[in-house]
Amino acid sequence: MSEQTKVSARIAGPRDAGEGGTPPVNDSAFARWLADRAGQVLLHVRAETGHEDGKALKAAGDQAAHDLLRAELARWRPADAVLSEEDDHSRVAWTEGGNRPDRLGANRVWIVDPLDGTREFSEEGRDDWAVHVALWTADSSAPARLTAGAVAMPARHCTLATDHAPAYPPMPLESATGGAIRIAASRTRPPAFVTALAEDLGAELVPMGSAGVKIAAVINGEADAYVHAGGQYEWDSAAPVAVALATGLHASRVDGSPLAYNQADPKLPDLVVCRKDLAPRLLAALQRHLP
Repeated sequence: MSEQTKVSARIAGPRDAGEGGTPPVNDSAFARWLADRAGQVLLHVRAETGHEDGKALKAAGDQAAHDLLRAELARWRPADAVLSEEDDHSRVAWTEGGNRPDRLGANRVWIVDPLDGTREFSEEGRDDWAVHVALWTADSSAPARLTAGAVAMPARHCTLATDHAPAYPPMPLESATGGAIRIAASRTRPPAFVTALAEDLGAELVPMGSAGVKIAAVINGEADAYVHAGGQYEWDSAAPVAVALATGLHASRVDGSPLAYNQADPKLPDLVVCRKDLAPRLLAALQRHLP
């Protein structure tokens, strides 16, 4: 068995991808179940639609996964609020000064991205796209926080989730012996400051697709860090950050402040996820190179 196969087997955990029936009661296991089901829908859409019209494939995938997530959350978690990338009414609430979203008064909010990495999903042969499902909770017994999350990468037959959080990633030999730090970066449009940051740290940029896949690479040890400061939203990072934190990794804003979810404006423009031993050095370097 190759090292990559061993890693995939380690992080996959128990799954019932694509199966119906009664889902798990536990929120973390439910997040995995839900992300896996949406992932199977996306694989079906990809196979049935084909890649000739990338725009149509993106739209079909987004809608199908969104409908599945919304339907299952309404069925199995009817009292919970939902923040989804594909909800037009959520966009109106924060882009055009609409009414205060109901989720802001809720104690349990599912933050979902039905298809993270639409570009990669639409390109034949690419597997670096994902489904994000996270749960944010607030109650009198604990601070508001992410309490469950799952990142399904269906084309890789792999799901990372908080019900069976991966072990803290082993330090790769090259890092342990003073080799280059590996920073997951956009394969199509890495921001200039990330290139400057890599030069400062003597780091290597590792290009890959969606935000979820990049954070997953840090979780499973394929990269040492992921840094973003080009504008994102809560659904882009909530699920992978939930898993990263459960794994024991560092996750914060690029200035080191905590990541906050279920905010009135769901824009969350920057974040860093990395090994804890790397965080002080990386955060210090970031202050020298932020745009």
